[in-house]
Amino acid sequence: MEVSAKELRQKTRLLLDAVERGEEVTITYRGRARARVVRMDKGQNRAESASENELFGLWADREDLADPQAWVRTLRQSRHP
Repeated sequence: MEVSAKELRQKTRLLLDAVERGEEVTITYRGRARARVVRMDKGQNRAESASENELFGLWADREDLADPQAWVRTLRQSRHP
């Protein structure tokens, strides 16, 4: 099935139902295919898919990000005393 980005916004639930039935949905933008939505395997979870992504954990070796909450707090601090 092929749908436009506008149809994706308007009919998300129907498209997810189609994916659940096993259909592949191709999303187009200005007539060109941009993305494909496919059903995930039942055993596959979010963590497994993230670990397969080559960009996931891009900053994993950075020591200053060992505590993400502390890092975010420093970002949110005012720069002016």
